Amino acid sequence: MSFFTCLYLLENPDSYILEIKRNDLDENAAISDKFRWLKIEKENRQINNLTFRSMDSAGDLEERFFEEGYLKFDDKIGTFIEKFNSAQHPLVRVADCEVSEIVEVAIEQYILELNQL
Repeated sequence: MSFFTCLYLLENPDSYILEIKRNDLDENAAISDKFRWLKIEKENRQINNLTFRSMDSAGDLEERFFEEGYLKFDDKIGTFIEKFNSAQHPLVRVADCEVSEIVEVAIEQYILELNQL
């Protein structure tokens, strides 16, 4: 069994932004623990947790608000806007939510490290 299920995946040449559902927690776990948004740098596979604040869905447009920035996306493209420097990162949505084995291993290692906190 995989440690997680990918729910949303967006990428650009530099990074991935994805929402995962952790499969290693029981059904009574806090929602903020069970569902996580991550930003992963492709070059070094560094994983940063995005601190979820709120969401909105209007028609085909999805919006997620994080302490670190704002993400908007539809079924094809998206944009992540960083809060502190307003940098905009255009993204492409990956419909099948498939990550490479290297990224999957990095996420599983990240989850194992969370379990040790």
